Amino acid sequence: MSAIKLNDILNIDNLSNVKIRFNLMFRQNWNPIEIFKNGELNILLEGQYWNYKNQKSYKNGQITIGFIKIKPNDDLWLLFHIGKITNDLNILDGVGYEYEVLSNYQKYFGRLIIRFKNKAQTMIRHASSVIDDCEVVQILPDTFDNDIFPGYDKVNLTWEELSRVIEKGNWKTALQNQKGVYLITDTSNGKMYIGSAYGQDMILGRWQSYAKTGNGGNVGLKKLPFEHIKKHFRYSILDIYKSTIDDQTIIDRENWWKEVLLSRAFGYNEN
Repeated sequence: MSAIKLNDILNIDNLSNVKIRFNLMFRQNWNPIEIFKNGELNILLEGQYWNYKNQKSYKNGQITIGFIKIKPNDDLWLLFHIGKITNDLNILDGVGYEYEVLSNYQKYFGRLIIRFKNKAQTMIRHASSVIDDCEVVQILPDTFDNDIFPGYDKVNLTWEELSRVIEKGNWKTALQNQKGVYLITDTSNGKMYIGSAYGQDMILGRWQSYAKTGNGGNVGLKKLPFEHIKKHFRYSILDIYKSTIDDQTIIDRENWWKEVLLSRAFGYNEN
């Protein structure tokens, strides 16, 4: 069975007037797929219509197609925008264009996933040179959202991811009735913090506190600026227990992990 190519879906006649922008990262290494899931489309569109310092990205009247990479280590991309340049603002190193959204393609925004292996350094490509290499993998029934709870042993979240998924129903269900021991890692220096959850709402309650304040009331973390936490902290689960397990078991395991990972001597634990 032959693959379905991108233009089998879009049916654009004049590909010579089309450019595709494959958005990986911009603005201090922000991740576009996370920005998309946070609903900050305006930021993505700034990136889509950004000019470099020494070169314009588009011309008046050109159609622009915008994709964002779904995961760092694969070749899957999500369509988020198709527009047409209506005015060249003659701005370099900034947003250089006014545009109109091509509404006949909006039903595919956030739903159409392609596979494309980029073999060039530039991420803005003439559609005629790459569109045949863009294979349609899936058209989702609804807007893309990969925030399904992955299993306790596969949780590995940035603060930004944590603050988003912690309010989703499947995450709440998974975490609110489970006691456990968790790990917080500061990616800027490797320091760790070991915590335990056995109070109200258990892991969910503790992690909601981290999403809200950054430090969760922990003495060793209160010394850090919230912006540092937002940028560098990751959250994972070391041990998980049923809600009926006695609290002392959780406390003992927390202390054991502190000893093993030396989080008192070299991390943020102060007790």
